[in-house]
Amino acid sequence: MSLFRRKLPIDLRSIDARRICIIKPSAFGDVVQTLPLLPVLRERFPNATISWAINRGLADLIDGHPQLDQIIPIDRGASLNGWRQLLSQLRREKFDIVFDLQGLLRTAVMTAATRAPLRVGLETAREGSHLPCHMLLPDTGKQVPAHLRYWKVADALGMGRFRRETIVPITPEEHSWAKDQLKPLSGRVVAVHPGARWVTKRWPAERFAAVAAKARRFFGLTTVLVGSRDELPFATQVEHLLNRFTPSAPVINLAGQTSLRQLAAVLQHSLMLLSNDSGPMHLAAGLGTPVVGIFTCTSPERSGPPGPTHELVSTQLACAASYKKRCPYRGEKHMACLEEIEIERVWAAVVRVMEKQGITYRAA
Repeated sequence: MSLFRRKLPIDLRSIDARRICIIKPSAFGDVVQTLPLLPVLRERFPNATISWAINRGLADLIDGHPQLDQIIPIDRGASLNGWRQLLSQLRREKFDIVFDLQGLLRTAVMTAATRAPLRVGLETAREGSHLPCHMLLPDTGKQVPAHLRYWKVADALGMGRFRRETIVPITPEEHSWAKDQLKPLSGRVVAVHPGARWVTKRWPAERFAAVAAKARRFFGLTTVLVGSRDELPFATQVEHLLNRFTPSAPVINLAGQTSLRQLAAVLQHSLMLLSNDSGPMHLAAGLGTPVVGIFTCTSPERSGPPGPTHELVSTQLACAASYKKRCPYRGEKHMACLEEIEIERVWAAVVRVMEKQGITYRAA
């Protein structure tokens, strides 16, 4: 059987499958936006075994999911022998259908290795990753918002009207841990995530601190800082500034101290998340926590969470939504998008989110 087939017009609404695999190794936010597919697949294929090939560092997010039967962990820095073992495992699983929702060379190799009778990809496929696929789902190009792009799988299966649900399998122990961590923060809590993998996404720490201080002053909100171990320096900078701006208000810095599910529990116990465009932003939104999202080099329309409870603030410069990890400009234009998003614009978004929750703005 050839691994590289011409694309075929296949009606996924009529297929049956007993072994299904999602190949979506990363990134954090994209994995979160893929989660609503699991209840869809279980409803559509109630007796199937559903597997997910995912980076080991993100596997905690889906471990124990009620609609998932198997996690196939991927080690990004694996040796050649490690990759051989992974590809051998994928071949042995004898999947009936594989969804490559990543669309890169490495996932193309994984998809081909499964030799599944039906292999489905997206129109965002790059690096030749379309080649092992029998079909690419229509209307899944990069201009389609990410949450809609992944939902095209549900549409293709005839399940587009199914309720979208983001389930993160948070345990009672993880909820208890989050409550214990937040105990020193009296009253309502706002979570703040000042980090981001791309330098072009990082709104300045002093501005995050200024908005959090105003939230304390006018809404009585206390702050918990979240993020990965790599983002600890940004969170610590905001923490120090907040201690200066509001010395009598407690601040808790949990950056680098949580598992992904513990982070989810903290976000679920927070009134709101103030964040750059990031994985935690999508996690909070998926869990039902309102978000104020800050978009510099990315587009809120393409990359932002959907729904009326969120407020998304973006730069109005000509270079907006460039999706560049490094700013191409020098001189006065260098990283101008970060400065162009003013504190008052983000603060106004915070006020709107609070008002939607019926929380009254109080005079200082």
